[in-house]
Amino acid sequence: MLKKFTARIFIGYLCILLLSQLFSGCMSFRMSDNDLKEYFAGHGIPKQHKIQVLGKSINYAEIGNDSLPVAFFVHGSPGSWSAFAGFMKDSALLKKAKIVSVDRIGFGYSDFGKGEKSLAKQAAYLKPIVAQYKAQGKKVILIGHSLGGPVIARMAIDYPELVDNLVFVAGSIDPALEPSTWYRYVLDFVGIRYIIPKSFRASNDEIIYLKQELEAMLPLWQSIKQPCIVIQGAKDILVDPKNAAFAKRMLTNAESVEIWIKDDMNHFVPWSNPELINKAILKSIER
Repeated sequence: MLKKFTARIFIGYLCILLLSQLFSGCMSFRMSDNDLKEYFAGHGIPKQHKIQVLGKSINYAEIGNDSLPVAFFVHGSPGSWSAFAGFMKDSALLKKAKIVSVDRIGFGYSDFGKGEKSLAKQAAYLKPIVAQYKAQGKKVILIGHSLGGPVIARMAIDYPELVDNLVFVAGSIDPALEPSTWYRYVLDFVGIRYIIPKSFRASNDEIIYLKQELEAMLPLWQSIKQPCIVIQGAKDILVDPKNAAFAKRMLTNAESVEIWIKDDMNHFVPWSNPELINKAILKSIER
């Protein structure tokens, strides 16, 4: 019996190894130079920049008129700045906003493969990028999808002077609604950790600790004063739709809070319903 059990573990381990190696390239969630040229053919290609922050190299991309307000996108887990590439070739949106999208630490081309558990540190990594636009006197709108939601909330909490508006898109913000992560501890086991794709390794690093990070933020939500728009799909099976109600309940001192719930929408709002995000950005600009 023990031999059969051991054999099954070995076979399972081998399958994980083979699948990880097979899909590691396509699971990086980042675009090569050739991918960018192909995707943005007929459009301007976003400029990418790297800056050193707290000893780490942070990559971000930008496109658009320097005189316009900034729509600053923060991706989920896993992901990269290119999750929002569709917005960066939207000619109508680019008439109203300069678009910036960042590789969060551990993803894309920002210290790829090692995630950061602390939401405060994640916000600190973004601070100098946002600060440079704010220093130019621009309005800054933060848009956070999924795990990007708590990151932009932390930005508004720690650096309120840099943030004018917040747009939460299917944000994972309520610690009570976070699902069990027991299997992530299995993935973090040293024998498995280094055979899974680096993007998933970084994702695991931060999601294991997300619940306790969100719990630590509970007393801080009242300090958010910026106008907020919360976009949530009722058919989201990755982030509980009740997170929208949590936002409404916690954002007691925000200038305004709008909850936009779409009954037939799932978690992947940036790709299935980008028009809602566009609408939120434009409304934030006009506010």
